[in-house]
Amino acid sequence: MKYLIENCGCCGACVAVCSNKLLELNENEIIIREGCDNCGRCEIVCPLGAIIMEDSNEV
Repeated sequence: MKYLIENCGCCGACVAVCSNKLLELNENEIIIREGCDNCGRCEIVCPLGAIIMEDSNEV
């Protein structure tokens, strides 16, 4: 997963959908802890495109 802090609006949508509870909302960024299984939920719900799954390929 790649986190683009410059795109992040700190809305917390990604935190709410993380099934492993690995994302935490800080004052001005998202903290990502180890253990991500790359489910992609956070990427799907991010309205600003701040989270990108590195292995996802545009076809």
